[in-house]
Amino acid sequence: MNIAHSHILLDACCVLNFCASGSVLAILKTIPAQVAVTQVVQERELKTLQRLENEENEGATQFEEAIAQGLLSVVDFKSEEEAETFVNYVFELGDDGESATCAIAIHRGWAIATDDKKAISFFQRQAPHLQILSTPEIIKHWSEQSGLDSSALCDALNAIRVKGCYVPPKNHPLRGWWEAASTDVDQRNP
Repeated sequence: MNIAHSHILLDACCVLNFCASGSVLAILKTIPAQVAVTQVVQERELKTLQRLENEENEGATQFEEAIAQGLLSVVDFKSEEEAETFVNYVFELGDDGESATCAIAIHRGWAIATDDKKAISFFQRQAPHLQILSTPEIIKHWSEQSGLDSSALCDALNAIRVKGCYVPPKNHPLRGWWEAASTDVDQRNP
């Protein structure tokens, strides 16, 4: 996975998926760029994670730990232009997290990671020169960089499916890889 920008800004859906995997710290360590989230995404996702995982709050704990370790930066609007673009994008996208992510990425020339179809289409129109990554691309990169065994990868993908309620769309280029890697290890090796 090659990231052509100095930073990658994670949208809420990717944050939720990485936390659902149970391996957010390991995933972030393999991304070859500075990884950030907007303050809007940080505030909303931390609340979502705390609500979803009542038993141990592992996802919320790892999310907070990633910030504390400097693996994940939290950024906010640093100019009137960014804030104004955010307001305009909220009107278009109808979502604060995606709008903040797109506004900051466009003004700073950063890549984004999102799985939201509407946000991807919007971002491609607004900034076709900026890179868009997805959960499957980042998870595949993590599994390859860390030498993850097939059983651990299968567990992570299934956790994303169950806890994050995410499966790549049928037209995603890595859908076949995801399905093959998600197959029960016992069924693959009789």
